[in-house]
Amino acid sequence: MKLEFHGRTVLVTGAAHGFGRAIAGAFATRGATVFVCDVVEQELAETVGILGDRGHGTVVDVTDRHAVGAWVDEALRLTGRIDVLVNNAGGVLGQVGRPLEEVTVQEWEGIVAVNQTAAFWTAQAAAGAMKSAGYGRIINISSGAGLGVSKTGIQAYASAKAGQIGLTRQLAHELGPFGITVNNVAPGFVLSNEATRRQWDSYGHDGQRALLDGIALKRLGTPADIAHAVLFLASDQAGWITGVVLPVDGGK
Repeated sequence: MKLEFHGRTVLVTGAAHGFGRAIAGAFATRGATVFVCDVVEQELAETVGILGDRGHGTVVDVTDRHAVGAWVDEALRLTGRIDVLVNNAGGVLGQVGRPLEEVTVQEWEGIVAVNQTAAFWTAQAAAGAMKSAGYGRIINISSGAGLGVSKTGIQAYASAKAGQIGLTRQLAHELGPFGITVNNVAPGFVLSNEATRRQWDSYGHDGQRALLDGIALKRLGTPADIAHAVLFLASDQAGWITGVVLPVDGGK
């Protein structure tokens, strides 16, 4: 199966590093024009450098509905279309697992905003262009935490990722009549950024061994593993797949 995206416009949030950078690069090398955003300006610029002439980067806080709308409108103005939206922005915002009683309002709301609500704002902003075209692909990047228990121990993260999965299913039914598919990729443990590397190191040798023993393929994932799943769900070959959650976790 050869996946090509020549002539397509692809938007990827949270593309400064990790999954987002790998996903954006995978689309660009297959012919797409790729618009990327993040709040980390320097690393976002590095991503755009990797993408070359096919890449367009903008510093955007995806929890800001108006900023998201302006970003999507600019992509539409420049290319006349929005074909694929990948909601990858998220994470734990530097937080660590703590007892329920100690979690502040700001900590809870911050994680929910970037992991769940932001996916709603971007989908809302892109839906009109996709409806007009009678075509679209929305892929949300959740986590194994949204399907079970988060290894981070962060209540808001597990809740937000589960909520994002619920949003995926709901939007699949709402947007399906317009030729738009909405799917979700739920990564397993991947060393994709500094936060996941710190988490991995914190397990120590025995904890790392136990984690690997629980994976059928006996290895951690890579950002490329996640990007490949996204490419498939964005392709024409996946045109009759919507509302699904695809775990990409090496087998559990």
